[in-house]
Amino acid sequence: MTVERIALVGFGAIGRAVFDLIADDNRLEIDQIVVPAELVQPIKEELAQRPNAALLTVSDHVSYDDRPDLIVECAGHSAIETHVLPGLKAGIPCMVVSIGALSEPGLPEQLEAAAQAGNTQVHLLSGAIGGIDALAAARVAGLDEVTYVGRKPPLGWLGTPAEEKLDLHNLKEKEIFFEGSARDAARLFPKNANVAATLSLAGIGLDKTKVKLYADPTVSENIHYYEAQGAFGFMGVTLKGKPLASNPKTSALTVYSVVRALKNRVQSVAI
Repeated sequence: MTVERIALVGFGAIGRAVFDLIADDNRLEIDQIVVPAELVQPIKEELAQRPNAALLTVSDHVSYDDRPDLIVECAGHSAIETHVLPGLKAGIPCMVVSIGALSEPGLPEQLEAAAQAGNTQVHLLSGAIGGIDALAAARVAGLDEVTYVGRKPPLGWLGTPAEEKLDLHNLKEKEIFFEGSARDAARLFPKNANVAATLSLAGIGLDKTKVKLYADPTVSENIHYYEAQGAFGFMGVTLKGKPLASNPKTSALTVYSVVRALKNRVQSVAI
């Protein structure tokens, strides 16, 4: 039986959920958890209460002495430069959740160069959106246009530039507050950038992918819709994602996409 030894970077809502969901799969073994230095001791104390986790290594960096088979990033944008790039250069395959970080100019090229230097691969996870396999397949035939439309309840946009354009506390009907490229959307709305960036990387790129963002008082959940057309035909995908119970700002599907990717590495049949 193949056992995949995993270094999990980040132990917030996503990392904890992944940890719990694969705990009963003896083919997947998380034996390193990487968190910021100030969280190392609290996480050690938390895990000491779990008999199956007492022997875990918790530190602020990936240990290459106890070399993992895989690094899984669930920590946010800065973790890509701090942990993923060095891991790839060391020849360790990596999975990345924080796709929005790749809207930063030059970072996708750095990831590719690091993976090539280490003769390994980085897997960009689909996260909160579906149909990425079909979109990437359509790109082979040739894509002409990809448009993403994001809708959230008005208060879901608090703390973003949407506040400068709309009265989010008193909105009566759906209002658009951003229309532009995926790159600009990622720059202006970094905490909401992952879906648009994922679509862009699977499709026609950050500068050609069109994005429209709405505050909508008639909805109670985050709604993602995108459409693509080209030589393959036309596709339209709508997803109404439920939030993670432990963190309403995080899509539960993001966690499940990590778990699916991990299980695909050890299952006899992968889909």
